[in-house]
Amino acid sequence: MNRFLKTLLAASLAAVSFGSAAQGAFPERQVSLVVPFAAGGPTDVVARMIAIPMGKHLGQTVVVENAVGAGGTIAATKVARAQPNGYTIFLHHMGMSTAPALYKKLQFDPLKDFEYIGQVVDVPMTLLARKDFPANTFQELQAHLKREGNKVSLANAGLGAVSHLCGLLFMSAMGVELTTVPFSGTGPAMNALLGSQVDLLCDQTTQTVPLIKDQRVKVYGVTVPKRLDVLPNVPTLDEQGLKGFEVKVWHGMYAPKGTPQPVIEKLNAALRVAMQDPEVKKRLTDLSSDIVPMDKITPAGLRTHLEAEIAKWGPVIRKAGVYAD
Repeated sequence: MNRFLKTLLAASLAAVSFGSAAQGAFPERQVSLVVPFAAGGPTDVVARMIAIPMGKHLGQTVVVENAVGAGGTIAATKVARAQPNGYTIFLHHMGMSTAPALYKKLQFDPLKDFEYIGQVVDVPMTLLARKDFPANTFQELQAHLKREGNKVSLANAGLGAVSHLCGLLFMSAMGVELTTVPFSGTGPAMNALLGSQVDLLCDQTTQTVPLIKDQRVKVYGVTVPKRLDVLPNVPTLDEQGLKGFEVKVWHGMYAPKGTPQPVIEKLNAALRVAMQDPEVKKRLTDLSSDIVPMDKITPAGLRTHLEAEIAKWGPVIRKAGVYAD
């Protein structure tokens, strides 16, 4: 072997060794977990629950960063364009599956611009009203909405947010048109409901269960087919006449496309540890959220679910002719 080949081989081996060491050292600094909604909202609550045990497993702090706006697409675009090194990751709900149909011009592709870390948790929703709203039961609510129509305001966390989609489905099921009021996140929308500035809101149990138990809001039903153990006296909307009405919010964790596989594996391992953390499990159970099975807390599990949800929601949204841009 001549001197040139020896030098080339040595350089190649050094590069491989350096790359392996770099991957093995991950993470060497804090990791940013981007959340596309405001602090205090339900997705933010989930993120902050899992950030601490993930950080402990990784040996570095996982910092939650709120990047609000455009139904989560601003944050998704930011992460899609971030350096694919594992230091910027993303927690989003079912909005990743509805964005392709909701937005005519989308600056990212959920199926092409991300690596998948794993599914996280499924969260039911509840239909709420301000505490002083005149209707006390779902039957009274139905009559009130038929009578008052667009005089009633329905808040949401912004165009394309889950609360927006839930509201659209609810209005369609009820056959009414209400005045929708978008906010820059579920936190602000809930504050408006608590302040009696709006009438109704469809929101996730991660935020609503404590408020319902403290009787700070009125609740008319849950959006899943079975009553929740944590709210046993609250009937489902399905059992009260809205047959087949179901909205369950699923969450997934992503990284920019091109993030090295060893880094994805470390992030997935940290996520799996977090989802088995006793405190996380207790808090999520108390909020009636369902940790998904371990075979779904995987890159393949998330990708398969995302593909199925895009296929499910696309035709529904396009038929409704609703666009967020």
